[in-house]
Amino acid sequence: MSLDIGAAAIARLYTRLPRKSMEILTPYLLFLGDEESSALAKTARGLAHWCPEACIGQLRIGGVGSDLGLPELTPAEASDLGARTMVVGVANVGGVIPEHWQSSVVDALRCGLDVASGLHARLRDLESVRTVAERYGRRLFDVRNPGRTFPVGTGERRAGKRLLTVGTDCSVGKMYSALAIDREMRRRGMSSNFRGTGQTGILIAGGGVSVDAVVSDFVSGAAEWLSPENDPDHWDVIEGQGSLFHPGYAGVTLGLIHGSQPDALVLCHRAGRERVHGFEKFGLPSLGECATRNVEAARLTNPKAECVGISVNTEGMSTAAAENLLDEIGRRLDLPCVDPIRTGVAALVDRLETS
Repeated sequence: MSLDIGAAAIARLYTRLPRKSMEILTPYLLFLGDEESSALAKTARGLAHWCPEACIGQLRIGGVGSDLGLPELTPAEASDLGARTMVVGVANVGGVIPEHWQSSVVDALRCGLDVASGLHARLRDLESVRTVAERYGRRLFDVRNPGRTFPVGTGERRAGKRLLTVGTDCSVGKMYSALAIDREMRRRGMSSNFRGTGQTGILIAGGGVSVDAVVSDFVSGAAEWLSPENDPDHWDVIEGQGSLFHPGYAGVTLGLIHGSQPDALVLCHRAGRERVHGFEKFGLPSLGECATRNVEAARLTNPKAECVGISVNTEGMSTAAAENLLDEIGRRLDLPCVDPIRTGVAALVDRLETS
């Protein structure tokens, strides 16, 4: 298999998108190193969940660490089975590539695989890795490096429809919600594309823009490039980043909002979170205020923007408590309120089809 846009299930992902800054070939061999924390293996877990048909196996150093339940393969075995790219699927503290991982990367290159990484440390800055890649004609994908420049956003309206997931905070389910909405749209036969804006989303999609690596003046331009003019009934479902209420990452959120010009916003939240994660001296506004402020920001470039629903991560709650919370939020805000895992997102897509 040699798809250049990720899993077969999303093989039409980049309809009318300009030439991508990266074209990552599947199937993937997922490299987990010797990282034992499943939380730090979120990139690999995201790929295995959303495009399992593109994940041919896993590679763990010494057979220890996080286990995705995939076949244990060496780079040579994976290559023989048709793998095209080894993905560094863990995000360790500091985003570095430890020296004892580099031999696995080099081995993959020698066995005919490209290598992709979403870490802050760049593969191409490692001389031993870069030299072998050049010798064997393999490609290195530093997903956080856009690989191109972007113009300043124009704010000019363009054809097509766009949905952006926004959050009360970081790590509340914006990517998961966007992928679930895109999948539900496709299940109904709607024209839809998921647009990745972070390393995991990009690797799931096979392309995109890691907006946290774009110079701030050009984030809105990058968002315009990522979600270009399209057919009037086509939806681009754009993965959100950060939060307007985050003291460190509000800027990237605002750039995405202005550049994507969303017709629809879905507000994502983690149940029980009352303060900004990692910045606990900052409290979170109410869901109603969060929705209002995001719509106000969006209406600078799209006066018709509206919040169409709430997506809540209720992990850790009992079924009854989660159902009560979703019902209470929905009634209070007069909006459909879902948990993508417990309830699915059909209620959100229903709203889009009738709006």
